[in-house]
Amino acid sequence: MSEDRKDIYQRVTDSIVAELEKGVRPWLKPWNADHAAGRITRPLRANGIPYRGINVLMLWASAFERGYVAPLWMTYKQAHELGGQVRKGEKGSLVVYANTITRTEQDETTGEDLEREIPFMKGYTVFNAEQVDGLPAHFYTVPQAALDPVARIAKAEAFFTATGAEIHEGGNRACYNIITDRVQMPPFVSFADPEAFYATLAHEITHWIRHPQRLNRDFGRKRFGDEGYAMEELVAELGAAFVCADLALTLAPREEHAAYIGSWLKVLKDDRRAIFAAAAHAQRAADYLAGLQPQAMEAAA
Repeated sequence: MSEDRKDIYQRVTDSIVAELEKGVRPWLKPWNADHAAGRITRPLRANGIPYRGINVLMLWASAFERGYVAPLWMTYKQAHELGGQVRKGEKGSLVVYANTITRTEQDETTGEDLEREIPFMKGYTVFNAEQVDGLPAHFYTVPQAALDPVARIAKAEAFFTATGAEIHEGGNRACYNIITDRVQMPPFVSFADPEAFYATLAHEITHWIRHPQRLNRDFGRKRFGDEGYAMEELVAELGAAFVCADLALTLAPREEHAAYIGSWLKVLKDDRRAIFAAAAHAQRAADYLAGLQPQAMEAAA
């Protein structure tokens, strides 16, 4: 692994750790939907395609820290190609690109050429639209009317129904039981607002996906509060954040989850790649749920 790649892992992990040490979970609501492009509340590339995985967390953290409303990000070159100019003195934000290269090597024993896949990661800098002057109007436009909250909740209801998960309402605890393969939710009316219900459900549905018949996610957890348990809870937190962003729902903090911050900090400090792995698992969960939606099934037909 190159020193550059090690440095990227450490830089990203350090930034997340710094926020958690302040008691801030940067994935709760660092975005702002008061923008023409805000219907999709993940960070967006200049062409409108959403970022994925660890880059979502990194850009949410930057937007939260600097107060950006626009969800659109671009490189210096892209800004120039769009007729814009990054303002002098503006500091960019780090994103990463991971892929593999194929290298041909000679086998020392047989002399045959062998192809080997080598993973690599590189970082590059992007700027928020609010750091750039002269872009086309839609990069800055704020809509005059807010989105219809009823329509958003209806969309959420349809989304979770389409997963086919067995969801029961009742009692006073939200949880997923892997033995019965069932999600348990408190009654809808017991939540402070509808978004809080769906945000909590998104968290438990992310746990539901770890079942062996679905993504078979297992971090080797043995008991409540151990490292594997902390990692699973971190994935569920991030998975819920990704799902809620895609549904334009506010991810309300659950007070009982504040207790996990200490265990998350230990996991991240012990392994600088843990946040990358957690974000990747969360992205797989969000992709899995998206694949269960009717439009995804129609597209595959």
